[in-house]
Formats: sequence, C-alpha cells, structure tokens
Amino acid sequence: MVVAFALLPPSLLAAAANRQTRGSPRRLLASPSSVTEPTPLPTDEELVAGMARGEQACLSDLYDRYAGLMLGVSVRMLRDRAEAQDLVHDVLLEAWGAADRYDRRRGTVKTWLMIRLRSRALDRVRSARISKRVDHDGTNLPEPKTAPPEDASGSPDRQRVQAVLAELPDAQRAVIELSYFGGLSGSEISEQLGVPLGTVKSRTAAALVKLRAALAEGGGS
Repeated sequence: MVVAFALLPPSLLAAAANRQTRGSPRRLLASPSSVTEPTPLPTDEELVAGMARGEQACLSDLYDRYAGLMLGVSVRMLRDRAEAQDLVHDVLLEAWGAADRYDRRRGTVKTWLMIRLRSRALDRVRSARISKRVDHDGTNLPEPKTAPPEDASGSPDRQRVQAVLAELPDAQRAVIELSYFGGLSGSEISEQLGVPLGTVKSRTAAALVKLRAALAEGGGS
C-alpha cells in the first residue's frame, strides 16, 4: 500500500510537523517486500491511535477519508468555500492534537470529527453574525432606541441556556446545536454524525431535560 501522504495540503502537513512533540514520525506500515497478500487498510481507530503516537501518515490517511465529507458540510454551513477549507484544516489539526483523548465508547471516529466540525462551524457562524454589528474601526454600531420587549425578558433565559449547553457532554450538545442552531432534522443529524436516529433522539431528550430543569430553576425563584 502506498500512503497518499503527498495529497495532504502542505499547510496542514507543516502545521502537524510543528505540533509534533512525540519524536520523529514513524511509518504506519512496514516497507513492502516481495509480492504478498495486500495489507489490510487500517481502521479509523487505528489511524487515530497512530496520530496519538505522532505518525503523520495516519493524519494523511484520515484526511483522505473524510476531508471531502467535512468540506461539503462546511460549505453548506458557512456558504464560503475558502472559509470552509480553512475550517477543515483547523479541525483536522485539532484532531491531531487531541488524538490521544479519543474515546471509542463515545462514538466513532467519523462522529468525533463531525461533532468537532459542526461545533466550530457554528462558532464561526455566530461570530460572523456578531461582527456585522461592529463597524470597521471596531466601534459598536448604534443600538436601536427601543429594543423589543422579548430581548430584555429573554436575556436571563438565554444566559442560563448557554451555561447549561456549555456543561453538556459533547455528544448531547452537538445534537442540540445541529437541531436548534443548525436547523437540521433528526435524520440529517443521524446521517451527518453517523449514529442511529434513535441515538440522536435519546441524546436530544437527555439534553432537553437538563435545559428545562435549568430554566425552571431560574424562573421559579
């Protein structure tokens, strides 16, 4: 098997090399010898384990497998191909740095990557919306003289919701963000995260219980 390491974007390769602190990268596979049976392709989990050991070839293989899917989702969310490519670059670098913390019990590698991608994409979408309210000099634009009543009354609730969201497990927070902020249906979330629809529903239900409890606690005082 010839590892398609040259396909990895130079910027991603250079950044990965700069981050590597575990010694020189090792080859994922042994050098081919005489004609033998084809070497089985490594699983996603084996690639992540190799990344945790500092093997850049594993990052290259993971890029080959999922960069296309990640880019498609990013473009759909950000509406900008250049920014979407930058996001995929950043998420893969983040995965490289966090490979030793991957836990297969919390989901597949695909789910792990897509949760990170969606979360970072939503952060960028929110940041872009906020930036539209700031002029080029960084000075806040004038606020409306009268704000809608629901803005003031809803602000404490939004703060409580944000606080609870921050404390949710990654898997539960991802389905809430994709559903309520990303506008995806349960089946779309299931497809994008690579988990059964029933799992999406159970995670959503568990997260909503915590959110409702936080709102009820805040409103009952």
